[in-house]
Amino acid sequence: MQTTLQIHALAGKTSMKIPLAMRLLIFVLLLLSINVVGIAQENEKDAQTGFQFMSVTSDAQAGAMAEAMTTIEGSATALFFNPAGIARLTTNFEASFSINQWIANIQHNSAGLLFRPKEGKYGVFGLSLLSVDYGTLQGTMVWPNSLGYVDTEEFSPSAFSLGIAYGKALSDKFSLGFHLKNASSYLGQSTILKEDSTFGTTKNVASALAFDFGTLFKTGIRDVTIGMSVKNFSKEVTYAHGEENFQLPLTFTLGLSFDIFRFFEIETNQSLMLAMDATHPRSHPEQLKFGLEYEPLSMIALRAGYLMNNDEDDLTFGLGLNYAGVTFDYALTPFGRFDSIQRLSLRIAL
Repeated sequence: MQTTLQIHALAGKTSMKIPLAMRLLIFVLLLLSINVVGIAQENEKDAQTGFQFMSVTSDAQAGAMAEAMTTIEGSATALFFNPAGIARLTTNFEASFSINQWIANIQHNSAGLLFRPKEGKYGVFGLSLLSVDYGTLQGTMVWPNSLGYVDTEEFSPSAFSLGIAYGKALSDKFSLGFHLKNASSYLGQSTILKEDSTFGTTKNVASALAFDFGTLFKTGIRDVTIGMSVKNFSKEVTYAHGEENFQLPLTFTLGLSFDIFRFFEIETNQSLMLAMDATHPRSHPEQLKFGLEYEPLSMIALRAGYLMNNDEDDLTFGLGLNYAGVTFDYALTPFGRFDSIQRLSLRIAL
């Protein structure tokens, strides 16, 4: 009996107790890794949504961090990823402007405005804007000739989204946000040969109201933040002449971030932020996103990211410069068989 008690006592002394912060991190990482199962199953969901311009990121900070932005808060960038992230704006006003030279010479532009009345007593209000310039295209129509078609007029398709947002910190740990958007798309007009041998035209125009919702929770443990967002929730949409409806690119995201130096209790004035997002989109298979932001000084940020399960792009790079409330961000994304994508952003805080 005495020997048995000694063995149990020895086992109690030598067993290692996992810190709460580490247990929390392991738990959230397991939740994030659930998406890997979806990736391994090769779940094909291509071409199931329209208004894909709402899934393209223009912001340079986000582009440099592989869009792992669900838990990155405090700036107008959060408008496009998790509206709860605007709730802890530290200034009374911020404006952001971004340019994204996308593939095929398509240009995506975005802008965001944040306003914090009474130093956040009533929350933070925001405005968002997305616009897309597809350039000029040549229209065609079916025709009974050797080519099967004839040219019609040149046209310039476009897309646009305007939104209003609100974020509120309900406590020192929990915040939530909402984002209501009106999106529209113009794809030129169709010329149709009718049965009576006359021509008719129909404009390809569609619009929709979309809704974003998000939450952020600061665990208070080793700087770990957990976030969730649902983007582009909407009814089905159809173009004016169409008979088939389509859905917007609804996306559910679970994210986690923490400062590596603070998490491992490394004493330094520098910052090394690790952000991880697991996404469940309607329009393509699940993805894991990883972003790093290293700040050796308060005015300089070096960034990198990795995006899993994307056809052409995976690694991303970028930097940010901040001085006297003015921030300039740049991102470079190698895009496989296409040209590299470059993004530029300017943020002004007052």
